[in-house]
Amino acid sequence: MPTHAFATSDVATKLLAGRDTCPFMPVFGAPQVMFVRGSGTELWDVNGKRYLDFLCGIAVTSLGHSHPVVAKAIADQAETLMHVSNFFTNPVATETALLVDQLLGGGGQVFLCNSGAEAVEAAIKLARKFGGRGRHSVVSAFGSFHGRTLAALAATGQPAKHEPFQPMPEGFRHVPFGDLAALDQAVDREVAAVLLEPVQGEGGVIPATNEYLQAVRALCTERGALLMMDEVQTGFGRTGRWFGFEHAGISPDVVTLAKAMGNGMPIGALWAKKSVAAVFQPGDHGSTFSGTAIATAAARATIQVMKQINAPERARVQGEYLRAALAKIPAIVDVRGKGLLLGAELRPGIDAKMVYNTLLDHGLVTNAVTATALRLAPPITVSTVEIDEAASILADVLK
Repeated sequence: MPTHAFATSDVATKLLAGRDTCPFMPVFGAPQVMFVRGSGTELWDVNGKRYLDFLCGIAVTSLGHSHPVVAKAIADQAETLMHVSNFFTNPVATETALLVDQLLGGGGQVFLCNSGAEAVEAAIKLARKFGGRGRHSVVSAFGSFHGRTLAALAATGQPAKHEPFQPMPEGFRHVPFGDLAALDQAVDREVAAVLLEPVQGEGGVIPATNEYLQAVRALCTERGALLMMDEVQTGFGRTGRWFGFEHAGISPDVVTLAKAMGNGMPIGALWAKKSVAAVFQPGDHGSTFSGTAIATAAARATIQVMKQINAPERARVQGEYLRAALAKIPAIVDVRGKGLLLGAELRPGIDAKMVYNTLLDHGLVTNAVTATALRLAPPITVSTVEIDEAASILADVLK
């Protein structure tokens, strides 16, 4: 018999057809649930069980599952034009790039790609070409996460993730997150860029202080290094501003984007100030699926809906409500983060992974982001009724 946690239904049994091995490469572990349908904050598995999704694909489906406007945009575009080579463009990609640049204040240029890791890889190449030979190093923070492709992984400040793939690409340095003195020491004449997340998501939902980001901006300006902000998880309203760096009132040189950009459609983007983007020349970078009409149709619709509902303000208000609800649970000793990207630190002795599994059994999807903390990132469209229901489940499980 298959030993898969998700193989507990007739649908899964039929799909597996007697296989004794999972058809997926073991990079994610055995799937725990097989979901078949979603709407808003709700998911249903193959057995018809309902769940509240307070992770939304790790900050991806920010407008909720199967948002009707986004779904229609994808369906309509699929009947019109899905893809042409990047020898050409299409109106939808052009409009999407303009929308992204507008949200970031204008004066920039955009490279459209398919994921956050791709956006970070492109940013690293841009930084290296901007700095030139001999000035190609990138400084990032311990605890950071920038992707699993090789250069993005090298930038990721988690040495344990590097070990299986040594030797890692050279030219990457890491300093403690929030330690300006360490960054000051690290940014020398060999450094082309500093790469930071405004909130370290995979690192435990750890926000940078506004003062730290302001000082980093000043340091990069003084040293002639690029400030690159990884907004893959925090971008598009998640933190209560369109982008996490806006809380500090700074202006980065480069921004990486993905996740919520397509509300579930794979798409990412690299944005850079025009003076920085100008170092790229034809052939320096690319992607077969850069700016496909089908992916950008989803992104355009997503951004338009976010603007209509004022997604940042909604995330701020609902985030405050969720934070207050979590703070009332005795077993939660700290709530950190911004907007609707929150980390709930559990009382010492409570295993977050065990809590995560129990919550899943009770129909609440979260994430054990560390051994002692849960990450919550519900859709920006989450209702107060749904927050109350989720908090009630959490309180019952953590009694």
